[in-house]
Amino acid sequence: MEKGRFFYAGDKLNFPSRLTIGIFNFDFILFIMRAVIQRVKHASCTVDNKITGQIQKGFMILLGVEEADTLEDLKWLGQKFINLRVFEDEQGLMNKSILDIDGSILLISQFTLFAQTKKGNRPSFIRAAKPDKAKPMYEEMAALLSQLLQKEVQLGIFGADMKIELLNDGPVTIIMDTKDKDNF
Repeated sequence: MEKGRFFYAGDKLNFPSRLTIGIFNFDFILFIMRAVIQRVKHASCTVDNKITGQIQKGFMILLGVEEADTLEDLKWLGQKFINLRVFEDEQGLMNKSILDIDGSILLISQFTLFAQTKKGNRPSFIRAAKPDKAKPMYEEMAALLSQLLQKEVQLGIFGADMKIELLNDGPVTIIMDTKDKDNF
């Protein structure tokens, strides 16, 4: 490894990541909030045969939260969702944001975004935040997005067995996480 290079290594909670500065190595753990954003023609969430959220053109967002996620992470990600230019303009180019097209958002909590599958065949979800941390963060994201979008965000039901239906438009599917802020 080159001296003075920064790098990220590892992918689980009980492992050290390593940061090298010059000849010194530092072990640490990285935490991230993760989201999958899908541009949709329409999407809905159903729980116990009842529709809990339904949208037409816009984003269906799956949101995963870790224990160490902060309001700063949440606000950064929310701003990215709102300003992401993935909707077509008059020339057919992806130049418009969800605000530009007056689109809607269906937000779904999704702890399985933190599945670890390195060992064995049964995924581990140890990196996902516990409900007492994840639910308030999910609700805060919904409130933030509603404020930024200037309309109510549609929701699933936190912790429920949800059935999600959508028509992916494009398809355009983007994965974002807060550990990679420099790449977004």
